[in-house]
Amino acid sequence: MDKSFDIIVFGATGFTGRLVAEYLNTTTYGVGKTVRWAMAGRSAAKLAQVRDELGIDAALPLLVADAGDEAALMALVKQTRVVLTTVGPYQRFGEPLIRACASAGTDYVDLCGEPGWMAQMIPKLQETAHASGARIVFSCGFDSIPFDLGVLYAQHEAQQRFGAPLTRVHGRVKTMKGTFSGGTVASMLATMEAIGRDRSLIKILSDPFSLTPGFRGPRQPNDNIAAFDDLANAWTAPFVMAPINTKNVHRSHLLLGHPWGKDFVYSERTLTGGGAKGEARAKKMARQAKLQTMLLAFAPTRALLRRFALPKPGEGPNKEQREKGHYEALFFGETGDGKKLTASVAGDRDPGYGSTCKMISEAALCLVQDIGHKTTSGGVWTPGAAMGMTLVERLQAKAGLTFCLVTEQS
Repeated sequence: MDKSFDIIVFGATGFTGRLVAEYLNTTTYGVGKTVRWAMAGRSAAKLAQVRDELGIDAALPLLVADAGDEAALMALVKQTRVVLTTVGPYQRFGEPLIRACASAGTDYVDLCGEPGWMAQMIPKLQETAHASGARIVFSCGFDSIPFDLGVLYAQHEAQQRFGAPLTRVHGRVKTMKGTFSGGTVASMLATMEAIGRDRSLIKILSDPFSLTPGFRGPRQPNDNIAAFDDLANAWTAPFVMAPINTKNVHRSHLLLGHPWGKDFVYSERTLTGGGAKGEARAKKMARQAKLQTMLLAFAPTRALLRRFALPKPGEGPNKEQREKGHYEALFFGETGDGKKLTASVAGDRDPGYGSTCKMISEAALCLVQDIGHKTTSGGVWTPGAAMGMTLVERLQAKAGLTFCLVTEQS
C-alpha cells in the first residue's frame, strides 16, 4: 500500500523530538534520494512554532494526534512507513501507538530503556507484528545502540579473524562526558513507581534473560558490585544503563539464532582504573549506585527529582554542551579457546541528546532505505538483530559513531 510519508516524528515538540526534526531537516539522504517526512504531536500550534524556529520549510506537513487517542494514532500510522517516537516514558504513554503500528504494518523505532514494559509488550505484539509485517524496534538511542551494536561488531571481527565467536564479552564504559536525557531519568522514576504497584517486576528487571522468552542462558556476572575485570585488567563499577543494555544484547543473540553459542556470557560495567585507586573508586561508585537505587525507591525522593532535577518539557543542554559531549565503550572479548580482542565504540556528542537524536534518526532511515522486509520480517526486534552491520556502517558514515578494533591476541 502506498504511504504518504517515509517517516513521521511523533513527539516533535519535545526536546529530543525537536533535535530529531532538526537532524532530518539538515542531513543528506544520499545521491538522488529523498525522504518524505512529517512532524506529529498533540498541538498544531506548537508543531508550527518548532518548525518555524528550526527554519524548516513551511510546506513540511504537521500532523495532530494525542498519545492516548487510539483512533487518531491509527489514522496517523497508516500514512507512513516508519513511526519514530520520542514520547516517553513509554510505559505511560507508549502502548496505544505501538499497538497501532503493529496492527497497521507500520515500522516503529523508539528510545525505550524500560525493560519491564518491553517484557510485557513482546508477547502482546509479536504475533500481530509478524502477521502485519510491522518491524517494531525498541531502544534506538544511547540505550542500547552503542552496546547492542558494540557486541555485534566485536563478534563480527572475531569471526573475521579467528573463525570463531567470542564466548564472553565485557562491555566497559571508558569515558562519558554529557548527560543522560530527561526522558531516561523519567523512565527510571516511572519504573520505580511501577515496582511499587507490582512487585513481580523486580524479577523481570533483575533477570538478564527477561527479554528472551523461551530461552535461558548460563548464569551471568553480577554487575551490581565493585569487581576486578580479568579481560580489561582493571577495576570496574556498576553502570546505570547495564540493566537494559544486557537484556537487549541477549535478545539480539536470541533473534539472530544464537550464533555466539547458547553459553554466551555478557557483562557491562564502568572502568575505574587499576591498582588501589581503581579499586577504591570502584567501591565508592558501587556504594553510590546502591544508595541511589534505595533513594529512588522512596516516593518523596522521586517527587523532589520531578520537581527540581528533571528538565521541563522542551528543556535540555544547549548546542555547545551537546557538541562538547562524547563517550567511548570498550568491548573485551574472548573465544572458547582463549583468543582475545578488544573493540571500541565511540560517539562524538553527548550521549543523552546529541548522539541519541542521530542514532534514532539513522535507525529509522536504515529501515526506510537499506533493510527490506525480505531481510527483516515483521516482529519485535532490537537494532542489532533487525539492522546489524548495515546500521553499524550507516552510523559510522552519518551519525558520528566510530567502531574499530583496538587489540587482537591470537
